[in-house]
Amino acid sequence: MKKSILTSREQEVFDLLILNKSTKEIANFLGISEKTVRNHISNTIQKLGVKGRTQAVIELAKLGMIKF
Repeated sequence: MKKSILTSREQEVFDLLILNKSTKEIANFLGISEKTVRNHISNTIQKLGVKGRTQAVIELAKLGMIKF
């Protein structure tokens, strides 16, 4: 099985993002700060070499790491 490029927390954040959850909702759900949520999103965007959340979601879908 291929190792995920995301940490388990980054994966959780994006799983919630595709459910149309806001940064604040994700933070509350996971019990972390909104800044931490934004950091996870930013780290993922950097890892994927894309320019934003939307492109990150598209790329993760292409990689089979998230499902709609």
